[in-house]
Order: sequence, then structure tokens, then C-alpha cells
Amino acid sequence: MSKSARLRDSAAHDDRVQRRSFAVQRQYVTDASATDRFFFLASGVVSVWLGVSILVHGASFGWGWYAVVLLVGWLIAAYLTLPRLHRILSSIYVPNYFIGRTRTSDGLLGDPVNVALTGTESQVHRAMLDAGWTRADDITAQSTWRIVTATISGRSYDEAPVSPLFLFGRKQDFAYQQEVDGNPGKRHHVRFWRCPAGWLLPGGRRVDWLAAGTYDRAIGFSLFTLQITHKIDENTDIERDHIVETVTTGNEDVRVTVIEDFSTGYHSRNGGGDSIITDGDLPIIDVRSLPIDPSLEQESRALILDSTGHDFAPEEVARDIWEHRPLALVAGCLLAMIAAVVGMGRFLWQLQNMEHVLNIDLPGSILPELGIVTDDNSRAFWLTVIVASIIIVLLQFVVALLAMRGGRIARVTLMTVLLVAAVGVLSVSSLESAGRWGLLIDLGNALLLVAALLAVSSAASREFVRARRQRLRRRKVKA
Repeated sequence: MSKSARLRDSAAHDDRVQRRSFAVQRQYVTDASATDRFFFLASGVVSVWLGVSILVHGASFGWGWYAVVLLVGWLIAAYLTLPRLHRILSSIYVPNYFIGRTRTSDGLLGDPVNVALTGTESQVHRAMLDAGWTRADDITAQSTWRIVTATISGRSYDEAPVSPLFLFGRKQDFAYQQEVDGNPGKRHHVRFWRCPAGWLLPGGRRVDWLAAGTYDRAIGFSLFTLQITHKIDENTDIERDHIVETVTTGNEDVRVTVIEDFSTGYHSRNGGGDSIITDGDLPIIDVRSLPIDPSLEQESRALILDSTGHDFAPEEVARDIWEHRPLALVAGCLLAMIAAVVGMGRFLWQLQNMEHVLNIDLPGSILPELGIVTDDNSRAFWLTVIVASIIIVLLQFVVALLAMRGGRIARVTLMTVLLVAAVGVLSVSSLESAGRWGLLIDLGNALLLVAALLAVSSAASREFVRARRQRLRRRKVKA
């Protein structure tokens, strides 16, 4: 083969690699990915089972308590079950390439991308600050509590954090906002994402940043998850034009060009179920004429609650994931240990009341008059349940401590224990076998188990463990 032919083949190969790097990349199904997907699906199924059990057994506590049962059922559905179901379904039918829409942490299509920028990070910060915008705080325990109290009391919170949305498989790099009338429930806000190196807009235009701006008009409930969230104004073009107007007014040197009909004008909904109307135009704000000030480039310290980058190469995701343990993994392990303590307390009560427990018939579907259930069978069943449960609880506590370190085997073992424990508790819990208070404790323990399973099986926990394994391998290679 001639040298020119080899060069042409090499150039063609590089071009294919470049184009393929921004295409949809479905991972091969390895043992690890198959295991993660099983527990991801199983935790969603068990969470549905838990919600149904609480609603079914709720009447056992009396109709006066049923309002509390419904409240607990809503919390489980809104913050555990529906988000996991959406993640399962959206990973199947939502495309994992740029279509001009962000994604929520549940995998749903979020706000439209309606602004692009060219320039460095410090120039973008300078443009927004000169335009009268305030940089939003990162999501931390302190900022979350502050926005809750500010919303309830009606106090102003100019730097209130915004919920995470995802683009290029990662959450926004930073966000800006403008509070309206001192009310944290109403605000202009815009999220920014740095474009990957070498990435081009559809049509071949190169930009440095993409942004999604919307206007929060009130506090309400999400149509898709029933969670409490901000409701946005449906005409997102008004907010887009407001962003452009404030930036150009605050900086005379800023230039704006518009790609007309960048996306088809449409009427849709965002991840919270709010209507969206847009004409599809994309303004590109050029801030390269502004001075560069590196001091404005603050390192983000936000806690990553989840990630929609599950279809990207692991090393690509690892760079965007919080270097320390994600909140999902820590919370899941802590909930697992709390559930172990609750379960141990339940078993101690059973041991103290062994005669009462052993005299309880098996709950449910097999009728004693058929001769299938006998006293000996009942005693053997409950003794087996108690012994197996004690073993599971002890294993659950130990493995939770090990899983918090980020070990893959410990995490898989913990998910297995949590799934078995949750299925066991939901299977045998009934008013006849546990009594009113015993049933309440069982359902509470099941809630802890399912919440822990959902957290430990989340994408954030999975990617952290994967990134940790890669770091350890690189250290061994260097050694």
C-alpha cells in the first residue's frame, strides 16, 4: 500500500472515530452491567410492591390514620417509585444524543436548549454578572434547607439553587438567576453546560457553551412524578429573549447571531410536565470581546445526586462524577444499617414472644382445612423465617459498612441482601401475623430497605464504584 493510501485510510479512520464519539454508544452487556441492570429493575418492582402494600394495609390502622397512610404512599410514589420507573423506561425510549433538550435526573426530557455562547468560562460569568444576574448556589444540605424555609416564609433568596438537569451525560456546570419581587418561587434562571472538545452543533457550527433558560412562575406538583417542584412559564422564547436582551444591554461589545429554525418549532412538555412552546430559533451570544478574569471560575462543589450518562464510556463519565462518595451511596448504606437495627429489634421482640409467634398460622392463600398447613409446618416456617432474618440483618449491617468504601463486590452483595430482605418482609407481613404495631414496624422497615436499595442501585453509586475500580487499576499499572 502506498504512503498516500495509508494516509487516506488513517484520516478516514480518525474521522470515523470523531463522528462515532458523539453517536449513541450502547455498552456491551457484561456480567457487571447485567447485574446492575437487574437490580435497577428489581428495585423499581419492589418499590411498586411497597406502595401497594402500604395502601392495602393502611385500612388496618383505622380510617382515622388513612390520611397519614396516603401521605406516606404519596412520598413513596413521588420520590421512590415513579422516578425509578421513569429511569427504567426513559433509558429505553429517550435518545441518548443531542436533540436540543436537556434531561432530568429521572431520565425524562427536560427544558429546551435555547441559547448558545462562544467564549471562556470567565467571560460568560462576566457577561452574566454585568447583565444583573446572580450565580445560583450549588445544591448542598444548607442551601436546600434555606430554599425550603425561604419558600415557606416568603423571604428572599437571590442565590437559591436550581435542580440538576443533564446534557452531554452530566449536570450543568453552573446556573444564574434573577429573583422576582423577592419571592423565591418566581425567578428567571438559566443553566450552562460546557460543550465537549471538538463537538459541533447540528449543521456544523462550533460553540463553547449551551444554555437552557426558563421562567419559574410558581411552586406546584410535577405531572410525571408528583414531586413538589417549580412550574415554568410555557413560552420559553420569552425567557430566551430576556437573557439575550439583558446580556447585550449590560455589555455593548457582546454580539449576537441567530440560527433561525435551528429546531422545529414545537409544543411539548418538560420533565415536570409543564407545557413548552418555542419557535426553534437559537441565538448565539459572542462574549469573546470581554476581559478574561480567572478568579471568576469557581470550582463547583455540588453533590451529584444522579447521572444520565449511563450510555457513555466509563472513563468519560468518571471525569464528571464527584470525586468523593456520592450522596446516593452514602445515604443508601446508612439506610441499610438503620434498617438492620430496626430488623434486629423486631427479631428480639419475636424471641421474647416466641410462643405467640410459633402459634401463628401461615398467612394467606393456603387453607388449613385442606390439610396442607399443620402446626408443625407453621412452627418450622416461623423458625426458619426468624433464623434466616437474623442472618440477613447481620450480613446487611456488615456489608453496608464495606459497600460505603466503594467496593464492587460489597455493593453487589449489599443489593442482594437488601432485595432478599425487602421481598421477605413484604411477603410475610400481615395484620394477622404481626399485629397492628408489628405491621407498622414491618412496613417501616420495608420502606428503609427499598429506599436503601434504590439509592445503592442508582447510576451515581454505580459510576462511582466503576470509577474507583479504574483508579485502583491505574495505580497498580503505575506501580
